[in-house]
Amino acid sequence: MIRRFLGKVFSGALFKSAQPRVIPFKTHRIARDHVSRGAMKTCETLQQHGHTAYVVGGAVRDLLLGGIPKDYDVATNATPEEVRAIFRRSRIIGRRFRLVHVMFGAETIEVSTFRGSAAANEAADDSDHSTDEHGRILRDNVFGSMEEDAVRRDFTVNAMFYDPVREEVIDYHGGVADIKAKKLCMIGDPAQRYREDPIRMLRAVRLAAARGLEIEARSRKPIRELAGLLQNVPKARLFDEMMKLLLSGHVAEGVRRLRKEGLHHGVLPLLDVILEQPLGERFVMLALENTDKRINEGKPVSPGFLFASLLWHEVLAAWKAAEKGGMHTMPALFHAMDQVLQVQAENLAIPRRYGADMKDIWALQARLLNRSGRRPYLLLEHPRFRAGFDFLLLRCACREIDAEIGTWWEKFQHANEETRAGMLMKDSPGAGKKRRRPRRKKKPAAAAGGADAA
Repeated sequence: MIRRFLGKVFSGALFKSAQPRVIPFKTHRIARDHVSRGAMKTCETLQQHGHTAYVVGGAVRDLLLGGIPKDYDVATNATPEEVRAIFRRSRIIGRRFRLVHVMFGAETIEVSTFRGSAAANEAADDSDHSTDEHGRILRDNVFGSMEEDAVRRDFTVNAMFYDPVREEVIDYHGGVADIKAKKLCMIGDPAQRYREDPIRMLRAVRLAAARGLEIEARSRKPIRELAGLLQNVPKARLFDEMMKLLLSGHVAEGVRRLRKEGLHHGVLPLLDVILEQPLGERFVMLALENTDKRINEGKPVSPGFLFASLLWHEVLAAWKAAEKGGMHTMPALFHAMDQVLQVQAENLAIPRRYGADMKDIWALQARLLNRSGRRPYLLLEHPRFRAGFDFLLLRCACREIDAEIGTWWEKFQHANEETRAGMLMKDSPGAGKKRRRPRRKKKPAAAAGGADAA
């Protein structure tokens, strides 16, 4: 009982907040029709059943910034079971903290019950700890009040609630003012919040890059010092955050900021080495800028291609080293691939399906240099040819290889058969010829028969 009481006192003292500001429509200018149909219907229905319900988090932030949210989260005082009972097309998910997915056609609204603080969680559990020795939260599954829910969110710009029925924004921590000032501010003590969840350091960089915000000095100061805590984060969570950065449409700026804050080593341990090499940095940044362009134009991107780009110059260095050690071209390249992926696997859990794509793209870089005989025709039929060719063009643009090679393949793809035949290169003397073993002379029939008879 004493621990529970102290936990509540600690939780309240740690992030003591004033009464929230209720901001009317005439100030924030977010009309209810700016919100998706599913989010509007979810809030409206929960309120009709006597619960409070608000659009919360990143959706409110993006609406205030004048953007269009990719998805919507709703926070409520209803329990997961109560939400599930209200919406026919819904399901409860999650183990660490239960959520409800409410479906409206193709749209899914994620509904969470207001959450309490980690301190209250630890105080309520007499048998175990909810944090590790570094302060990282291991369990965070206590229901709480709306105010507590705002407190446990990371940044002020993510701690606002929007009621689409009344068209009001509820702001506990000055998020609206910070958005106007283009600032990203941590709620509470930044060092402690980063220790609770080191992923928040990466999230700060990603949000700042993607939303054009500056991390304010108090929130930025502990990041470089605590960067090593990312080593304690499960690989799957680290990979998820890296994917959000890569697919944000602002990954080039995000990587620049990771480097600025000293976080690049914790995410991709080989990236810091690459960014110190002029050729490697030029290649990586061009690949990331092209990715941003495709995403912002609504075109699909391949995660395998992205990771292949980020790690290419480590593969290239290992490939050259293996060849120098006496290995032939293709065995040396495959040896280099395995070596780089093995090192990377110890730090970032890249799924195997991406690893296969990466290997195909890398292997094609050696094969695309050979433009004689039937080889170019066979490469055009390769399922990863287009990705390998786009990768080759990046290498040409960075002057890693002769631009003529990229021009040749561009023309060869679209040429007729007669033109293609005239474009083929001639093998160098002796190239491509297989050594044949000398034929063994057959024994004379008589000798063979005599042997059988014997």
